[in-house]
Amino acid sequence: MIQQGFPRALVVLLGAAAAVVTLAGIQAVGSILGPVVLALTLVIAVSPVRNWLSRHRAPTWMQIAIPLAIVLLVLLSMVAILSLAAAQLALLAPTYATQFNKMVTDLRHWAAGLGYGSEQLNEVLSSLDAGKVIEVAQGLLSSVMSVLSSLFLIVVLLLAMSLDAPFFSRIVNAAAAERPDLTRALKTFTYRTRRYLIVSTLFGLICAALDVAALYALSVPLPLLWGVLALITNYIPNIGFVLGLIPPALLGLLEGGPKTMLLVIIAYLVINVVVQSFIQPKFLGDAVGLSTTATFLSLIVWAWVLGPLGALLAIPLSLLVRALLIDSDPESKWTAALLSGSLPEPEPEQAPESAGPPAPEPKPTPPPAGPATG
Repeated sequence: MIQQGFPRALVVLLGAAAAVVTLAGIQAVGSILGPVVLALTLVIAVSPVRNWLSRHRAPTWMQIAIPLAIVLLVLLSMVAILSLAAAQLALLAPTYATQFNKMVTDLRHWAAGLGYGSEQLNEVLSSLDAGKVIEVAQGLLSSVMSVLSSLFLIVVLLLAMSLDAPFFSRIVNAAAAERPDLTRALKTFTYRTRRYLIVSTLFGLICAALDVAALYALSVPLPLLWGVLALITNYIPNIGFVLGLIPPALLGLLEGGPKTMLLVIIAYLVINVVVQSFIQPKFLGDAVGLSTTATFLSLIVWAWVLGPLGALLAIPLSLLVRALLIDSDPESKWTAALLSGSLPEPEPEQAPESAGPPAPEPKPTPPPAGPATG
């Protein structure tokens, strides 16, 4: 065994080096691996529909066509909405030049009144441009749309995986006798991924609806677009709602001034913090199996490896790695405990095999008979 022949520190260093090399290789083929993982995640998300059709003995072609149609409808709808919104945002940019220049002038006068009318401050304020501010929102939209830029590859992968999904399920069930740990790990991965997607989608829709209502009340342009963006960024753990907040806050600043921007920020903070920090965890619970620290680190790592797509798929990717490397190994229960932040379940105590049956209790010895009396 490696643990007997090498020091544990050397094993850890070799494992860390192997992880770095593996991540670098994944980054090199990220344009291929990213769509593959996205297609796999989407197939897992609609697997309950396929299972329901299978239980009702629907034809095989229907078990494949209906889930595939649902996924394609969602993908194409998001692409259409984001494309239309990006075009509308580009048309809105020139209309805010006057408001932005007035805002910069007022900011310069306010800073001069406080005694900060230095040349450096004037250079900074003069370098601000309305087009640059709008470019921030357009850049964020472009990052989201780049996730769906490989749409043709994703559609082909979805078709292939949908065709293989029924047979793959049978193979996994048949392998349970020979590989019980691996089978259990894969089933746990699909369950956790599906529950994460379902819960995140439901609460993402709730947050998006509340955000749209707040933006509509504050007269921020394109509220429906920012609601869709809030739904998409809800899949990014920890910092997703901040990314979805930037564009409407900038437009609120240009449309109604600092007061509107501040109200947009407050509305997003109240809605998203209450829903995502207090309500959503009660429904998600321990289903994901990742602690807060592990979730945040996975976001950083996968965003570095795969870019925006890695940020969106940080949780499913981490769950897949955990299933293949940790959950499939019975000896890695403490590593799984470190990732999940909860103690492993205690194993039932077993009697040692060499102990044999328990010895019979000794029979009580009768007292000696006393002397005879005549």
